[in-house]
Amino acid sequence: MTERARAAYEHNGHPVSREAFYAIACDPTRSVAVEACAGAGKTWMLVSRMLRALLDGCAPHEILAITFTKKAAGEMRQRLQEWLEQFSHKPLDELTVELIARGISPQGSLEKREALQNLYRHLLEAGRPVQIRTFHSWFAALLGTAPLALLQQQGLPAHFELLEDDAEAVREVWPPFLQTVAESASLRADYEAVVARHGRSQTHKALAAALAKRVEFDLADAAGVVDASVPPFQLAYPDLAAFAEPAEALQTEACLQRWRSRASALGSEANKTPQKAADAIIDALACADVNQRLDMLRKAMFVAKEDRLSKNLEKFPAAQEAEPELQRLLVARRQHEAWQHQQRMARLARGLIAQFVVVKQQHGWVDMNDVERTALVMLADPVLSGWVQERLDARIRHLLVDEFQDTNPLQWQALHAWLSGYAGSGGGSAAPSVFIVGDPKQSIYRFRRAEPQVFIAAQAFVRDG
Repeated sequence: MTERARAAYEHNGHPVSREAFYAIACDPTRSVAVEACAGAGKTWMLVSRMLRALLDGCAPHEILAITFTKKAAGEMRQRLQEWLEQFSHKPLDELTVELIARGISPQGSLEKREALQNLYRHLLEAGRPVQIRTFHSWFAALLGTAPLALLQQQGLPAHFELLEDDAEAVREVWPPFLQTVAESASLRADYEAVVARHGRSQTHKALAAALAKRVEFDLADAAGVVDASVPPFQLAYPDLAAFAEPAEALQTEACLQRWRSRASALGSEANKTPQKAADAIIDALACADVNQRLDMLRKAMFVAKEDRLSKNLEKFPAAQEAEPELQRLLVARRQHEAWQHQQRMARLARGLIAQFVVVKQQHGWVDMNDVERTALVMLADPVLSGWVQERLDARIRHLLVDEFQDTNPLQWQALHAWLSGYAGSGGGSAAPSVFIVGDPKQSIYRFRRAEPQVFIAAQAFVRDG
């Protein structure tokens, strides 16, 4: 659902009436992804689906509603409780109106209104309530059912304290990490090189960002993505592959001969500008440090801070010939510097994340990243996922996720793995209906790794799956 000038309500891109929209959104037999702005009645739709599922004979504990905060879960629980209590006292005619508003046909409303009136009592008698939970509490419940071997495989203690806020652990990791850096010659060299170029504050800020995304970093690292994300200059410039860094090309006899010839040609010009450039080239070629040599050639030929010939050299053939070669070496060096920085930061990030694991193990802590990652492993495994459901003693028939735009990629991967498993079940296990609602423009939990693109992926899954 989007607020557009041409239509307030849409279904698969086509305008529909308000009544038709809510009839689709509230139907528990359909899987639906609703994009709705603030004030559009998202919670109303979500709780209405719960009501209709219960009226269709679903047991309360077979409904799982997930949201992101304890406050939101409490509000949802309260809304359901208040409606059930109110409906238990309302006259049947008013209940007919309530049911029609939730997408049930007039005839169907007449048939179900007495059931709605009695629903409050039936739920009290059921003993087990509708599952309205936060993502973290549901994942934590899954972790509580995990086999000991899986916990060991994930590096988690059998007896742990769950950290809903990892700020204390993050504070504790820095002193031992910096001590490790100081004691390791290679890590110290990486750290000093990055700090020298970008400053201590920016270096620590970048490492803190990697720590916050540690699960994604580890998964990407295991897949080889981290090391491959910035290619070395040799891939783009295979003719420079023999050199450890691009500026070393300036040491070859052929290259030295080209630059001496250019210096000679520029020095023979009557104008002082090319003569000065020729003298600067000779000085550069005498420099032993190849990177300093490249900098001196750049200064001799190019506009300050730009990779192009200075205006006063543009008309001289020797300078014109030198320009593309010099530009190429400068671009290759920038690529090499980017690769070096990325490799250094990756090594430092690995060290920081590894130290974070040690700190948590020392305290017996498990954080929400551990919970989400273990949940993904459990739900993605066809054997474990069935075992999880058996241990939880609940078959989920209806899954509802509120404020879906605040879902992070790992949470969605876990849900996706679980729901996708039904496709290969051979019909032995019925997939739950899925209802997700949110507004991708309103993600407020980016600091929790929420990614609005996940909403778009989930919409496609619901539509196509």
